[in-house]
Amino acid sequence: MSIGLLGKKLGMTHVYDEFGQRHAVTAVQAGPCTVLRLRDPKRDGYQAVQVGFELVDEKRLSKPEQGMFKKAGTEAFRYVREFRLRPVSNTEMSDTVLKVGQQLTVDLFKEYELVDITGISIGKGFQGGVKRWNWKGGPRTHGSMSHRAPGSIGSTTTPGRVCRGHHLPGHMGLRRVTVQNLRILRLDAPHHLLLIEGTIPGGEQQLVMIQRAVKRPGVIKKPQAAQVIVEEEEALSKTAKAMKKASPKT
Repeated sequence: MSIGLLGKKLGMTHVYDEFGQRHAVTAVQAGPCTVLRLRDPKRDGYQAVQVGFELVDEKRLSKPEQGMFKKAGTEAFRYVREFRLRPVSNTEMSDTVLKVGQQLTVDLFKEYELVDITGISIGKGFQGGVKRWNWKGGPRTHGSMSHRAPGSIGSTTTPGRVCRGHHLPGHMGLRRVTVQNLRILRLDAPHHLLLIEGTIPGGEQQLVMIQRAVKRPGVIKKPQAAQVIVEEEEALSKTAKAMKKASPKT
């Protein structure tokens, strides 16, 4: 992983790109975050950076929590999280030197960069299989009495039990979810705002973690005109058809 920011989901809106295309975006107040501690592989067994977000009155914290912030020499924060860092060489670390007390802002990211967003999904309570697992459901006519019921889950004599992992009604939501490869469409540094294309986990005013995409780190994906996308898809389809014709038949 890489260094990231903590933020709050503010809600959804829409913006237009340079080609006039409309994009649904989620507004996130990202940072500023303060570095509280640097984890060292020799001392802690792993490398990470611990950051704090959103100031809070010390009276609302326990004594051990107050002692942690006094040791770091910083103000008290409501949220404290860690970002694991991958082992890198000395030459790579020279560009990203961090110090305790340093502030991290949205300047960590660039416009149109791909990021991963982690948050706690909205809790739905106990739900049936139709809502939880998108079951089709049973017939609704001719006297059917099992419209949304799970029905029989047995498997006769062999194996004579319910297979592990079988989809059934149960608790839905309220779990840690990461959505990968989302694009930053707007970056407002003075107001600490990120407008991220698409939806992200959690409800409004809930905490989220933003970091560079793990699978596509540093990738800048600029918007394209609809006509350009259509032309690229047509060219790919023509190439695939030509390769299919050229391949020997078995």
